[in-house]
Amino acid sequence: MSRVIIAGGGAAGMMAAISAARQGHRVLLLEQNEKPGRKLFITGKGRCNVTNACETEKLFENVISNPKFLYSAFYGFDNRQVMTLLEEAGCPLKTERGERVFPVSDHSSDVIAALQRILKQSGVEIRLHAKVQRLLTKPPLTMTFPADGGDDGAVGKKASEKTAAAVCGVVLADGSREDGDAVVLATGGLSYPSTGSTGDGLRMAEEVGHTIQPCVPSLVPFVVAEDWCRRLQGLSLKNVNLTMFDEKKKIYEGFGEMLFTHYGVSGPLVLSASSFYKRCRKKDAVLLELDLKPALTEEQLDKRILRDFADNQKKQFRNSLNGLFPSKLVPVMVDLSDIAPEKKVHEITKEERKRLVELIKRLRLSVTGTRDWAEAVITQGGISVREVNPSTMESRLVSGLYFAGEILDVDALTGGFNLQIAWSTGYLAGNSIP
Repeated sequence: MSRVIIAGGGAAGMMAAISAARQGHRVLLLEQNEKPGRKLFITGKGRCNVTNACETEKLFENVISNPKFLYSAFYGFDNRQVMTLLEEAGCPLKTERGERVFPVSDHSSDVIAALQRILKQSGVEIRLHAKVQRLLTKPPLTMTFPADGGDDGAVGKKASEKTAAAVCGVVLADGSREDGDAVVLATGGLSYPSTGSTGDGLRMAEEVGHTIQPCVPSLVPFVVAEDWCRRLQGLSLKNVNLTMFDEKKKIYEGFGEMLFTHYGVSGPLVLSASSFYKRCRKKDAVLLELDLKPALTEEQLDKRILRDFADNQKKQFRNSLNGLFPSKLVPVMVDLSDIAPEKKVHEITKEERKRLVELIKRLRLSVTGTRDWAEAVITQGGISVREVNPSTMESRLVSGLYFAGEILDVDALTGGFNLQIAWSTGYLAGNSIP
């Protein structure tokens, strides 16, 4: 039996604690906040999208950074097992559009309560207001590294021996020390700093030799240059197509819902696009292109507009588009069309109508950046997965040190996939401690 210290009481930390305790270890969960699961509490607008009910293979398709690294984690503890665990703990679940899984109650607090019940039943000691300041390590020792190196867990490399340190506990912010045979760092990334995410775990990992891949906000709204967005603040558009370009190269394309804000655009479609923003080489050349009528070809849209115009021949152009757009969008589209607002519909030329079709199918926005960490759902970047054993989540540099959740350089699209990463890596880390 080992004494295991879990630093961080979020989704990954709680799952690591449960997993380690069920292996028979003595587990101490250290959480700096007044209660565990603060970030869980606000996820999914307070509803907590706990996972996605897709097939396991589809989990990988929705991971943006280093999906192959998660092979052992996802297959060791998949979405079905997460759902079973929570339901058996008294939190019934439901599956909604896009196979997103939520508690039946629509209250994230029920998910947290279920996890707390499991922690208590498993004998996990939880200590609140306990902020971990640094890791304690023993003098170097010789470790044997398995033949599964590479940032994606690929096989084929020979096992090797290296000299490395071994973790032996942690020092808390109050100066006290907790000794342990293993430590799981599950302190999160930099997103939602109001929940206590300060990046301390990244600093601690770096202090013992780990490489930190540059961290940027992800699943985050875009800031755009166009002033007319302000006029559309609060307008939500459903069933639109969004394409993101970097110097005319297509980076992302998706279909769904988006929202206009006073600074730019947000909503599920935009958040997903932001996951690919890091890949853009020239940030000042990033362009968003909206297709407001993706169900119609340009020819079909032109015929639709002709029918609307036929019904409104004597009206001014500015009063003829209510059948095409929400009322808030109409004056903006009129202004952007370069067609005189007072012009009678029957006077509009074929060339002007063609420009209107082009505008509807390719409404362009110039991205100037993203919102900051306070609005980011997830951190993109983190501890290099090259330095973590994908089969165990143990550090390749420090014996007995494990990682789980957002602290790792893995991230995914919206839809419950990031929480699944937390559950799976947390479970694997706790379950791998000897």
